[in-house]
Amino acid sequence: MDDIVLQAMIKWPNVPSCYGWLGLDGRGNWYMRDDSAQAAGSFASGIAAAKGSRLQHTKLIEFIQRNYAADADGQWYFQNGPQRVYVELEATPWIWRVADDFSITAHDGRHVTWQQCWMDERGWLYCSTNLGLGLVHTQDVGIAADAIEKGLWTVADINTAQLTQRYAYVSSPLQAQATKKPVQ
Repeated sequence: MDDIVLQAMIKWPNVPSCYGWLGLDGRGNWYMRDDSAQAAGSFASGIAAAKGSRLQHTKLIEFIQRNYAADADGQWYFQNGPQRVYVELEATPWIWRVADDFSITAHDGRHVTWQQCWMDERGWLYCSTNLGLGLVHTQDVGIAADAIEKGLWTVADINTAQLTQRYAYVSSPLQAQATKKPVQ
């Protein structure tokens, strides 16, 4: 995490968290979701208007990715100074890019080590790595298929709901927050 972010967290420790305003799609793109995007539906609904505006400012994206983490409940967030901005996930917390040599890079540029592949009921391909679970980018599924055909990677079938349970991540912190029971 950036030093300036850590300093802001110390200076302002009680800033409320933000839900629903940031999303990560299945291609590793970040989206800002204003009120109208949130009103159009959930980030993962497939409704184009619900996605919001794709972030394109390189320095902002790099800042988000350097300060991207998960809380103890498996909800992913971007630590924006003293405020946690929880991330709506279209698929998984990580999106993998697969190179021709079958090496894997996360959407934030980190190199990871492959451990296992999974295919869900929709035919989406996921890999677990030393960093966690991620979806293989659609443009790289052909390369991943080559790794599987060559016996370098193994793949097993899994239901999408089982993935979220097995890898303990929350796709929609906004929805999780809305269904939380108030403290009595």
